[in-house]
Amino acid sequence: MSHMHLPHNHGEHKEEFLEIASNANGFQSVADVFRLLSDGSRVRIFWILCHCEECVINLSAMMDMSSPALSHHLKLLKAAGLIVSRREGKEVYYKAADTPQVHLLHEALEGQLAFSCPLCGN
Repeated sequence: MSHMHLPHNHGEHKEEFLEIASNANGFQSVADVFRLLSDGSRVRIFWILCHCEECVINLSAMMDMSSPALSHHLKLLKAAGLIVSRREGKEVYYKAADTPQVHLLHEALEGQLAFSCPLCGN
C-alpha cells in the first residue's frame, strides 16, 4: 500500500497497521469462517470432530439429523479446511483438521461454552 494520508494526524505512526488492514481478502476469509460457524449444528459437528474421528452414520445419529443434511454441513466444513476426511472401504470418516487455526477455534469454542475437553483435559 502506498503512503495513505489520513484526514486527522494524531501524531501516531499507523503505516504498518494500515498496510495489514488493507488486505481485505485476508479479513474476508476470517469472516467466511465465522459465517460458516454461525450455524449451531455446524458448531456442534465441529466440536464433536475436534474430539473424535467419526463416520457419517454415527454423526447423523449423534446429531439426530438425516445423512444428506449432515453431509451438507460436512461438505461446508471440509471446504473451509476445518475438517478432513478419509475413506475406509465404503465408509468415510471425518475429524477436525490438525492446524493451528482449528486448535484455536476449538479452544475459543470451549472457552465460550465454559467447559473443558473431556478427552484432552484442556
